[in-house]
Amino acid sequence: MTDTLPDLIPIHTRAAQVHALAPGAWRMEIPAGPAGRYRLAQVDDYHHLRRRDFPWRAPLRLSLRARASAPDLPGTWGFGLWNDPFSLSMGLGGAAQRFPALPEAAWFFFASPPNYLSFRDDLPAQGFLAATFQAPAIPAPILALAAPALALAALPVGARLVRRTLRRLVRQSAALVPGDVTAWHTYTLDWQPDGVTFMLDGDTIAAAPVAPRGPLALVLWIDNQYAALPPTGRLRYGTLANPGPAWLEVTDLNIDHE
Repeated sequence: MTDTLPDLIPIHTRAAQVHALAPGAWRMEIPAGPAGRYRLAQVDDYHHLRRRDFPWRAPLRLSLRARASAPDLPGTWGFGLWNDPFSLSMGLGGAAQRFPALPEAAWFFFASPPNYLSFRDDLPAQGFLAATFQAPAIPAPILALAAPALALAALPVGARLVRRTLRRLVRQSAALVPGDVTAWHTYTLDWQPDGVTFMLDGDTIAAAPVAPRGPLALVLWIDNQYAALPPTGRLRYGTLANPGPAWLEVTDLNIDHE
């Protein structure tokens, strides 16, 4: 196995900050503010890469220590591996050209209400989750043909149809992560081709039978965004108010891979 400290790029919206505290350590902070304005602080290793050039495949072990500023921060935060599925980047600002894709991920993901991030009714859809997604590799032109159907999700009947379709296409696993997120903990995920094991302070807390195919990229972030596709109701998304500044600190980041 090879120990790797990835080269990560800081990305943040206006007034948000990313502080490099030491090698493998960052503080990502977003300011207080009202709903209706997106706030993001993030580090990642994929900003300039095409999705097919993302660097990580199984087998791989990701570990880090982290803490958040409060247990109930509005929006989302987390760390792990994903394929940046919802981006539409035409190569502007130095970013690589990428089109939307179906989600692939293995990560620790916090989602506050009103987020609802599960296509299945039997899995947790908000809270602090150890989650995975696996999707078929459908070419972007074919996905683009299906994009107009997403307009159906604005209506409750259409949203249920879209959700059933996604449930057939995208395999998913999720479990709630225990513990106080404001205290330092060591988080580890072991990504193998046939599953992902999640650990908290060295103890296994979830064994996901669903593993992403890859390639994936590394992301650590905090934002004030929400998205919800609940079993009943329509698709909703937007940004939430932050009563005060919110931050995520990460240290001792390491990736072991063959």
